Amino acid sequence: MSGGPSAPGPLSGSRRDPAGLLVAVGVLHALLFLASYALIASGPDLAASDGELAAFYASPGRRRLVLVGLYVMPFAGIAFLWFSMGLRGWLRAGALRAAELVWGLYLASSVLYVALFFCGAAATSVVALASEHARATPDPLLLREFPQFGGTLFRVFAMRMAAMFVFTTSRLGQLAGVVPRWYGRVGLVTGLFLLVSTSTGRWMVLVFPLWLLGLCAHLWRRRRAVPAP
Repeated sequence: MSGGPSAPGPLSGSRRDPAGLLVAVGVLHALLFLASYALIASGPDLAASDGELAAFYASPGRRRLVLVGLYVMPFAGIAFLWFSMGLRGWLRAGALRAAELVWGLYLASSVLYVALFFCGAAATSVVALASEHARATPDPLLLREFPQFGGTLFRVFAMRMAAMFVFTTSRLGQLAGVVPRWYGRVGLVTGLFLLVSTSTGRWMVLVFPLWLLGLCAHLWRRRRAVPAP
């Protein structure tokens, strides 16, 4: 019989690989989201003429770029759900003093963020999908309204839920010792900007993925700080 506590090495090693995988999935979400959004939003500006809009959707090569973005976007959502749930388990171990309200907001904002940008992607690309299968050019009014509706879901509603995720993650990350205090302040500023900004420009969707990449960099450093077995 062996006396004394078991060595902590295997436990430390078991924590390293899941942490590295979590960081990889977070980076994957940011990259897939940015790439798919760029493709989905590659259509002409809403200020374009009816003829320019019709010509875009009548071109198989151009409208299929939108459809590629549409089919990539679900994988970005799956990656984010995996990342947020994995991060929740990591933070739970250290942020014991956090209120249940904060955990509830963290979980709800994660799910609503994905649901809203899924709806935004569907609305923005529905005209391209209809043109691909119906082989007919929709009414010019629909060519403007659906992308505008989808853009509103992306840049107004999804980004507000992203702001709540930034707030709660920054708070929980500081309590768990995963996020440094200065990056918690960056999260506060980022969340406030996403929450109160009145801009509807396409660049708005860049803010959250860039913040997420910064968070993943801090998680990676924390992961490397775990001692090897």
